[in-house]
Amino acid sequence: MIELLAPSKDLKKAKVAIDHGADAVYIGGKSFSLRSRASNFGLDEIDEIVRYAHERGKKVYITVNMVFHDSDLSGIRQYLNDLDHIGVDALIIESFALIELIRKEAPHLEIHISTQSSTLNSNAAAAYKRWGADRIVLGRECSMDEIEIIAKRVDIPLEVFIHGGMCSNYSGRCTLSNRMCLRDANRGGCAHSCRWRYELYANGEIVSDKEKLFSMASKDLRATAFIERMIKAGVASLKIEGRMKSEYYVAQITKTYRKMIDEIYAEGHLDEKRIKYYDNELSKAENRVSANGFLDGLFNSDKQIYEKEVTMVTHDFVGLILDQKDGIARVEVRNRFTVDDRLEVFGPLTDNERLKIEVMYDEENNIITLANKPMSIVYIPIGFTVRSGDMIRRVTE
Repeated sequence: MIELLAPSKDLKKAKVAIDHGADAVYIGGKSFSLRSRASNFGLDEIDEIVRYAHERGKKVYITVNMVFHDSDLSGIRQYLNDLDHIGVDALIIESFALIELIRKEAPHLEIHISTQSSTLNSNAAAAYKRWGADRIVLGRECSMDEIEIIAKRVDIPLEVFIHGGMCSNYSGRCTLSNRMCLRDANRGGCAHSCRWRYELYANGEIVSDKEKLFSMASKDLRATAFIERMIKAGVASLKIEGRMKSEYYVAQITKTYRKMIDEIYAEGHLDEKRIKYYDNELSKAENRVSANGFLDGLFNSDKQIYEKEVTMVTHDFVGLILDQKDGIARVEVRNRFTVDDRLEVFGPLTDNERLKIEVMYDEENNIITLANKPMSIVYIPIGFTVRSGDMIRRVTE
């Protein structure tokens, strides 16, 4: 079965991804990763998540995908040794400098070539295999037709992005952030300058609408219409982007694709109605508009954000189930909710169970009508089984 690969920026979110159906998670260490502003993992935390994953038959990949300058290589040998000793399953790399080092210092680890390398054709994929790669993460600029061609021509596992942020440049090869705020996008410091809004000038005069400033940002990727073709093409892994995202995002996006993949294997085909259902499920966690990227070919203007972006969040994550006893759920508050709100519970073993709060209590057993203090505890009678780690969201439709 095809692998579902989910992102995680810290230990808690990695466990959430695994619990909600990911076959593997990819994470960054404290060094050498392109998401330097994520919480990221120290060696002890890497060891913990590897043990947690392996106990459940899942895998852990470490991003070592920054573009290395000579000064960045200090300490890399020891780091590779440490990761090999811990037993991580693979390293995701961009730099040729690491291939020989990994084979020498961490011989048990698979080498996955990062999307940062912009592998877009079968010749490049074949070359990477000759040089020692075990998997290729294709550039997000590949169309579905091109993915199918590469999969036929090259005998190396392919990993393809299916969801999340896109880049205005080839697979992150951008220097806007470097020039505008001295943060190197290719060494972990991207400021997402393409998502800012700009005034446009011509001959010293502003030509842009002051109410609709220009942006060069891409809409996010959502590949639901192509998952079936990717499975049939023999793609090895479907990858979700988002190491900076919340635990709610990771849980909802991972579980939705897990269910979709399982349904395709069970039924052999999904019609437009079922794809629309899964699109709706994904929209419950998205906060930016999405499109299908380059998968259907040319990146047209309808996939770009030129004006003010419209937020898409319609479901709020309001609480985390800690446990349930005698029908009373103990809930950790995350966002404001009230009695009479229409809510929905989901989790690894709970499928979109809806409820309307009739009464709730605080920790002193006082009846309350409003929960609005993040991380406080409230008690709610729920007439169906909920489990530790289940999440509650507000339903607005």
